[in-house]
Amino acid sequence: MAKVTVSAIKADIGSLAGHHKVINEQIEYAKNILEKAKNEEKIFDYYVFNAGDDLELLITHDKGTDNPAIHELAWNVFKEVTNNVSKKYKLYAAGQDLLSDAFSGNVKGLGPGVAEMEFEERPSEPIIVFAADKTEPGAWNLPLYRVFADPFCTPGLVIDPSMHEGFIFEVMDLMEGKSILLKTPEESYDLLALIGTPSRFVIARVYRKDGLIAAVASTTRLSLIAGRYVGKDDPVCIVRAQRGLPAVGEYLEAFAYPYLVSGWMRGSHVGPLMPVPLKYSQVTRFDGPPRVVALGFQIYNGKLLGPADLFDDPAFEYVRNKAAEIAEYVRRHGPFMPHRLGPEEMEYTTLPEVIKKLEKRFTEAK
Repeated sequence: MAKVTVSAIKADIGSLAGHHKVINEQIEYAKNILEKAKNEEKIFDYYVFNAGDDLELLITHDKGTDNPAIHELAWNVFKEVTNNVSKKYKLYAAGQDLLSDAFSGNVKGLGPGVAEMEFEERPSEPIIVFAADKTEPGAWNLPLYRVFADPFCTPGLVIDPSMHEGFIFEVMDLMEGKSILLKTPEESYDLLALIGTPSRFVIARVYRKDGLIAAVASTTRLSLIAGRYVGKDDPVCIVRAQRGLPAVGEYLEAFAYPYLVSGWMRGSHVGPLMPVPLKYSQVTRFDGPPRVVALGFQIYNGKLLGPADLFDDPAFEYVRNKAAEIAEYVRRHGPFMPHRLGPEEMEYTTLPEVIKKLEKRFTEAK
């Protein structure tokens, strides 16, 4: 069989009761469009779901990454759902992530987030699609490092000969538009020197040392595209599992404690990332806290079997409770750092307008 491409493309195109959740009619409308494309053999298969207020499209096909036809299909889904559902019900922030009226061959740079990988199917091809809400692409830095470079998370790095040589991380500098390849374990400290600043340096892809693609993440920063705050980036990530790659449980283990990420209320605060099942994929307290869903699929002849709702497990109740505890603690800081983001991040929010209003009232200090 020819190579299969898995494309995860998402956008915030309007939600119920503020930045809360996608409604069923949006999901069903998107399904109808993709079902028609499937019947016309333009794609192999699809799955539509939501992470909070983001509509998520998972599409399999044989056209490779960055394919204009697939990206246009996704763009049309977002536009039609916006025009025929979101605006019909006056949903909040209808079409928020659609920063242009015209499609230009690729949704990158137009607002939606994209993660795509192309590969030859193995005899068994499990994948996991992670989707986060109320945070930024750098939110994947810590778990991807732990999965592919930390043996305390992934014992396969020690005991599996096919993983023992380590992995190659492609890191993108979002400010400069450049990327670098770093190998682990030999360049682990260099890697950490970069990805410890997740607002600028983000992991875009991970490869096994023999070149096998293992993970890919969206890298869109909406504020850098628009030059202002227009909503948080809410990234997606696709990983391949088992058979010479980390096991499903090793990937999930990286989310077994609620580490801190940027985003949350108005994209301006630090909070814990809470791993949740789809039924809890809605934000409430302080428009959060930030959360992540994990859907497991089997790829077979380009088709999708699943999903398994991987965080729908009592084993993660402790993590969710701990996230709630951390959220309570950090919220008590109110408008003070470190709960509120630093000035380099706040420059893209509405805070500069407030400060500008006060500029003329400043006088020389005595």
